[in-house]
Amino acid sequence: MTASEYQQLQSEQSHTDTITRLGGWLFRRRTVIPIPLVLAVLLAPEPVNRSSVGIVAAGVVLVAAGELMRLWGVRHIGAISRTRSNRLGPLVASGPFALMRNPLYVGNVALWVGFALSARLFWLAPLFVAILGFEYHAIVRWEERLLVERLGDRYRLYASQVPRWVPNPISRRALDVSADPAVSEVNVFSWRDTFYSERGTLIAIGVGYVLLWIKAQV
Repeated sequence: MTASEYQQLQSEQSHTDTITRLGGWLFRRRTVIPIPLVLAVLLAPEPVNRSSVGIVAAGVVLVAAGELMRLWGVRHIGAISRTRSNRLGPLVASGPFALMRNPLYVGNVALWVGFALSARLFWLAPLFVAILGFEYHAIVRWEERLLVERLGDRYRLYASQVPRWVPNPISRRALDVSADPAVSEVNVFSWRDTFYSERGTLIAIGVGYVLLWIKAQV
């Protein structure tokens, strides 16, 4: 390895460490970080043309899809998804986690983009994708480092079979949760426990649409 190649490698590792540390900081504050997004949706002026029924309908559908993804994921991962610490549960590879490694974050992005469209703020949608994409990229880098440190080859094997973001039906067929040493035993929670764990998000969605309705009346 030449001196220039070594310096480039050191620079890349330093950049990765910075992103990873930032991810840990964002993870512990991920509940309050969306506040600016809320303010943007509620305070940004609506377009002059309020007859964008198609855009509003698309937003509602996207919010519903994002929440269904979250409910599906929470049913398999349980209340551990609400933790603010670096406490990690078992390696879950069932349900949506057999298709992609971060379905809850994907569901969150769909929720926020859906709210932007529901508010007829089409220009906010790509901005939300960029902001949340950066935030979740950093958080996932931090989470994956912890998972590799604690689970080692078990997580590496899982990560090699299941994509990080884009769902892959082929990976679901390839995973054998009963025999693959990279995954834990399937543990599906009851729908009652699932809705109880997800109650905060469901309430937030309801309150969000009430506030959008009030905004439209003003």
